[in-house]
Amino acid sequence: MATKRGGAGLYQQHPTISDNTVTASLSTTQVGLGNSRHKSLSSSKKMGKKQKQARPPLSLSPAQQDLISRLNTNPDTGLSTDEVTARREESGAFNVVKPPIDCPPTVCCLLPCIKHVPSMKAFRSIQPDDAEVLRNNDWIRYDVTSLVTGDIIRLEEGDVVPADCVVLAFSTSHVQELLVDVRAITAEDKPRSAKRIVRRKTEQGDGDEVSFVQPIQLYWGGTVVQGGCIAVVTAIGQECFVATLIAQGKFPPSANALNELAVASGGNYSDKDDQPDESGIALVQASAEPMLRETV
Repeated sequence: MATKRGGAGLYQQHPTISDNTVTASLSTTQVGLGNSRHKSLSSSKKMGKKQKQARPPLSLSPAQQDLISRLNTNPDTGLSTDEVTARREESGAFNVVKPPIDCPPTVCCLLPCIKHVPSMKAFRSIQPDDAEVLRNNDWIRYDVTSLVTGDIIRLEEGDVVPADCVVLAFSTSHVQELLVDVRAITAEDKPRSAKRIVRRKTEQGDGDEVSFVQPIQLYWGGTVVQGGCIAVVTAIGQECFVATLIAQGKFPPSANALNELAVASGGNYSDKDDQPDESGIALVQASAEPMLRETV
């Protein structure tokens, strides 16, 4: 199975790498997957053979359901261990974003001034550490590098967004609004906001009401400042939006980085209250445009 991206660029094949290459890469980046924290956040582990309590299915919009289908994932149970392994082997990549100045550790030690370069200071300030992931129908906290496209993650207030993702639902029924600060990635002047939308099932406005949470796009390095959510990972590592900015020499952004995306895609994806309910999924599709993946 191939690594997936949002929208038209979901299925992008990467060359498979050998186990030796993976080991070398892990050593260089010091991601320490072997020391990942596999701490279960549900009580099911302590229940022995007792049956796990079933979770109510998420209420998703048609566009959210389509995104889930294209990512070939399950928002209610998450990916299985075998599925994660297959996706990682297929992509040959881990969720690691290269810093603006990517040098061997020995060079960085000899040149400590590199750490004080503005782009490096900005990068270090937004690096995520770990992530709460739904795997095998169980919420578990893993090292952020272990994420794959299609993973279902849960974010709470104070968390750093561990990968590019799209919001599917609030984390609890008590959440009224989600606010995520993405200024360090997009230079937007206010946090991204997601609220619950209530609609009638039919276009005529009759029938039962259905509700869903606005599927806004979140980016690697953003910070949750209010509320909590469940989201689906749409891009990892060097496929993340911030990695594109770094490759183009545009990080940290001096202006709204989405303006360029809007011009390229013919749309307007600034985070305003009058944006379409599902502009986040449209933004995933637009961000897959090849012209935005060119490097300088």
